[in-house]
Amino acid sequence: MKHLIILADGMADWPVEQLGGKTLLQYADTPHFDFLARNGRCGMLRTVPDGFHPGSEVANSSILGYDQRLVYEGRGPLEAASIGVDLADDDLAMRCNFVCLEGERLKNHSCGHLTTEESDVLIRHLNAHLATDRIHFYTGVQYRNLLVIKGGNKHVDCTPPHDIPLQPWCERTPRPSLSLNGEGAEETARLLNDLILRSQELLRDHPLNKERMARGMDPANSIWPWGGGYRPRMKTLMERFPQIHSGAVITAVDLIRGIGRYAGLRVINVPGATGLWDTDYEAKAQAAIDALRTDDFVYLHVEACDEAGHDGNLELKLRCIDALDKRLVGPILRTLPPALSIALLPDHPTPVAHRTHTAEPVPFCIYYPGIEPDQVQTFDEQACQRGAYGLLQGDEFINQFIMHNS
Repeated sequence: MKHLIILADGMADWPVEQLGGKTLLQYADTPHFDFLARNGRCGMLRTVPDGFHPGSEVANSSILGYDQRLVYEGRGPLEAASIGVDLADDDLAMRCNFVCLEGERLKNHSCGHLTTEESDVLIRHLNAHLATDRIHFYTGVQYRNLLVIKGGNKHVDCTPPHDIPLQPWCERTPRPSLSLNGEGAEETARLLNDLILRSQELLRDHPLNKERMARGMDPANSIWPWGGGYRPRMKTLMERFPQIHSGAVITAVDLIRGIGRYAGLRVINVPGATGLWDTDYEAKAQAAIDALRTDDFVYLHVEACDEAGHDGNLELKLRCIDALDKRLVGPILRTLPPALSIALLPDHPTPVAHRTHTAEPVPFCIYYPGIEPDQVQTFDEQACQRGAYGLLQGDEFINQFIMHNS
């Protein structure tokens, strides 16, 4: 039996008054999602353990069964692995967004979706003026970049920028953790705050930002470091599951590539995969179909719904759900190999009314030939609560998915 996880980042949501009190999944026309629910078995999955922030790094690695108490090190080290940055044991790796500040407010976490090429220009500029033997910036994907500080202390509280859209940013800059482990982190917090302020001076009048503003676009006028940690210690999926001899991850997001690399998966880069609403759904579906010819396990990640949720764009998120169903899941089902197990689920909700991640359990379904269906007929947050799997957490989902249909 081969295994495919289709991960729709941030797809789960809350009931919306404009939709008659339905969630987006209840409201949308999703015949292929519903086929999987109707012919498979459903449940709810708690992807964010107590005490952890509902970030995609926590949720996605939890879905793969990793115990966050043992492996969690933040987003930075995962994205370092994705872009090929080897970390020493004392390297603090941090996600480093380019953000748009408007006066005292953080206008948005992505500068209106900066391109990778634009980011690279600005990263080179920052390195020319701020890099030292301790500090270096690395270009990532779009607005998502990397900051590495040699000898940095990870016990610094940093707010994810997508958690504070339109809120005052000065109140949420890095500060030493209040935990006992935060002792000694003052120097790192001071360094990060200094880098933020100096970046604003360097970026304010950069020609690229002047050009963006002339075109009516948001400037990338500050960095925002967060998600810091050291190199994690993770067993590969192949070490954990003898049924899996090889695997692949398909995504446009550095973070997920990094998780995949640490999990022992080869990374498949798909031309036209953007991480946004305009991603090439058909190309990603075909990449998964092709990978399953040789690999035992494929993790197919699509970011689009999450970005639409962060933007608070109800219509766009509905369009992303529609595209996921008809342009990605549909083609996969039409070419379904005879011995394939499919799981469909989000990693966390990103409600359009809230514009950031929440920690509620998410719906999931598992389908494979010969599975005994439960009574669930549609794939959505309410229906899946009645599924046969009930509420799972920890490594229960991945064990059910891999071990019980091999």
